[in-house]
Amino acid sequence: MDSVLKKPALRRATLNAATITRQSKSNLALAFVSLGRERKRDITIFYAFCRVIDDIADSSELSAVEKRVGLAKWRQMLHATAQDEPLLARDVRQLIAKYSLPASMLEEIIAGVEMDLSALRYPTFEELRIYCYRVASAVGLVSIEIFGYRNQRCKQYAIELGLALQMTNIIRDVGKDMQNGRIYLPQEDLARFHYSETELTQRQYNERFVQLMEFQARRARQFFANAAAALPAEDRRAMTPAEIMGSVYRGLLQRIELDKFRVFEKDYQLSKMEKAGRIAAQLFKSSLNLTRRTSV
Repeated sequence: MDSVLKKPALRRATLNAATITRQSKSNLALAFVSLGRERKRDITIFYAFCRVIDDIADSSELSAVEKRVGLAKWRQMLHATAQDEPLLARDVRQLIAKYSLPASMLEEIIAGVEMDLSALRYPTFEELRIYCYRVASAVGLVSIEIFGYRNQRCKQYAIELGLALQMTNIIRDVGKDMQNGRIYLPQEDLARFHYSETELTQRQYNERFVQLMEFQARRARQFFANAAAALPAEDRRAMTPAEIMGSVYRGLLQRIELDKFRVFEKDYQLSKMEKAGRIAAQLFKSSLNLTRRTSV
């Protein structure tokens, strides 16, 4: 394998997909509970790919040049075998072939995390939207191919839900991202609410900051609403994993809103019990959908 990919920061890529997913402790992994064995294995492989790609961009052990080399290597491995490649690369190529996945969609995800290497500010939301599409909506578009769907409108559902999830992430991680030199809040929105970048870097919590964040939350909730409207009735059961994710993140967004966006001092998350409750509720809805379809 290329010497860059042998760096300690990238050793995770040598693990199997299930181990990568388990170590991530992400909300996304929770959603897989509703899937059968084969689809669960396949979505786990795809998720592991996303984690490894993200690890490259976020690594503190790699230089910017090394990160770009690592991401370029993964672009190549989507299409052909590379010398000493990790097992995950072969698994991802098999996944692409099995579901006829456009390799370009996985390349969009790579391009998204690559934006974090240079785009540390976003002047407008339309520019931020491109980033959100690549790192979240593109993930959704690949995921629904693995989940299986009937109605092409499901693609719009995946796009809108991805935007909602990523905006929720951005709201939750404002303080953490700022410490890493990244500001995802559009510059035009900071100007709209007269909240300066200096105030943000100084972690100043005031009424203007709350108004700024309320604006972002309304945007996220609109994407959630768009997703709900776009979800075809015949695909509701197949999209149970995505609906679980949506439910968890809606709960997270609500918690942050009710607490008035104290993101500089708190790391917001739902408890295991709250997540379990939301998963159970979605599984119950899924069973009702199945009952209705079989009784018609």
